[in-house]
Amino acid sequence: MAARSVDPVTQYARDVLDGKVVAGRLVRLACERHLRDLETGEERGLFFDAQAACHAIEFFRFLRHSKGEWAGAVIELEPWQMFRIGSVFGWMRENPDTGEVVRRFRIAYNEVARKNGKSTESAGIGLYMLDADGEPGAEVYSAATKRDQARIVWDEAARMVQRSPALRKRINVLRGRGNMHVLDTHSKFEPLGADVDGMDGLNVHAAIIDELHAHRTREVWDVLDTATGARKQPLIWAITTAGFDQTGICYEVRTYAAEVLEGRIEDDTFFAYIATIDEEDDPFDEAVWIKANPNLGVSVKLDDMRRLAKRAKAMPAALNNFLTKRLNVWTQQETRWISMDLWDENKGDVPAKEFEQHLRGAVCYGGLDLGSVNDLAAWVMVFPGGGEELSVIARFWCPEERLYDTTNRYRAQYQAWAREGWLQTTSGRAIDYSFIKAQILRDAESYQLVDLNIDRLFQAHQLAGELMEEGLTVVGMGQGFLSMAAPMKELERRLLHGKIRHGGNPVLRWMAGNVAVKQDPAGNLKPDKATSQGKIDGIVALVMALDRAMRHEKPQRSVYEDRGVLAF
Repeated sequence: MAARSVDPVTQYARDVLDGKVVAGRLVRLACERHLRDLETGEERGLFFDAQAACHAIEFFRFLRHSKGEWAGAVIELEPWQMFRIGSVFGWMRENPDTGEVVRRFRIAYNEVARKNGKSTESAGIGLYMLDADGEPGAEVYSAATKRDQARIVWDEAARMVQRSPALRKRINVLRGRGNMHVLDTHSKFEPLGADVDGMDGLNVHAAIIDELHAHRTREVWDVLDTATGARKQPLIWAITTAGFDQTGICYEVRTYAAEVLEGRIEDDTFFAYIATIDEEDDPFDEAVWIKANPNLGVSVKLDDMRRLAKRAKAMPAALNNFLTKRLNVWTQQETRWISMDLWDENKGDVPAKEFEQHLRGAVCYGGLDLGSVNDLAAWVMVFPGGGEELSVIARFWCPEERLYDTTNRYRAQYQAWAREGWLQTTSGRAIDYSFIKAQILRDAESYQLVDLNIDRLFQAHQLAGELMEEGLTVVGMGQGFLSMAAPMKELERRLLHGKIRHGGNPVLRWMAGNVAVKQDPAGNLKPDKATSQGKIDGIVALVMALDRAMRHEKPQRSVYEDRGVLAF
């Protein structure tokens, strides 16, 4: 009796789990999910239609490459691509109330490293949803934060239509207007950007979101997600590489995707495929590169990977980019300064919330960064211990309205920190500096506060004067290379030697991961608020406080060398 043929989706899943295809943990979980659902999905009204899966896969045979070494050649999907496309279009579900059969998955999150053919594949998905999905009046969009970015996928799809005799007969392309349409079904495919009018009133059948990690806000995602409600079997097809912003919409969706794959969340409408190296993998081991680059040896060239790996080894500034773009590992940012592993190693044995009592009466030095009047301000004290050790107490304030401001993409974090006591609020839209002043005065009574640095912003001038009137020694400190380089270098050194004890304050940890730095020709560093991924005021205040501690470790200097407050 002849063996029954296996569909390409199931075949790939088996090959991965049998070890015939090298894949990372999360891809293996996606394959396990497929095989498990083949056995148990019927209990939840799910079934796999291999014919529907192959219909979508075979559609790509109508398409041709438009660029590079394969320009003009018919697109031939690799097994990993067939698995994803076949899964999304092959899995079905039955509505228990109506008995109607529709596609199971409404959202597909796909994360792979660069050069693995994401835009080409996405263009093909858009064309399939436009012309081959049987949806009357289909509205298909390639979406991005800017319309020019959204046109990358749309333009690729337009070139595919022009190169395909079969599609040219059915699909009209109006390049100047950014419109493709099928007259017979009154369907259209257009690029869509948040920077132009037209995000409201959509009736989305399919949304292709390329490079979701580049979205700094959740605006586009939310608009498209809510605009699919009137469709019978809509699809959001999101594809991205890893990124640097772990507070944005992409990482939020990615975290959800991982939880679905790991079985911690059950969501039969959500498909996830995340190709990345595993935590224990050596990023410079060529054998693991295929985990993040399933197209290695096809569109991803081994010699190019070797070149980039060699550069990442020799130039630390290139390491994060190699990890993120080529191995699909989420990092904090391109110009990241402090390793989170190193920061966590300096937590110490005493939790931050116990520092108040533990350090009462101890000598300390302060740093105050008022930041923005309508966002965060930070007050940090450092307490010298034995053997160059420094314990750190950090306090943070923000206006209460900032916790609920829809333009604040960190508002959920702010709210959690406020509930847990890590973030203090003052009423209104702007920080009331009198609360900060009162806290500093209380701290001066509880500890032996020798002196403090304060930034030379105009809003700091009045507060500095009031603190001096209360008898505190306040020093104005600049934020340039001249002022910041020495304490920045010293903070690096003490972190590397395990001499900082921060207790795990979560706000300070977040800021430590956000810090980007600028470097002058001499190699001096200073924090760069403009390019940092999020707020860094606490780390700036920590550097300022360390500056005061360093000065008191040296031979006594003339007070006139330090009293920068006189030059505000």
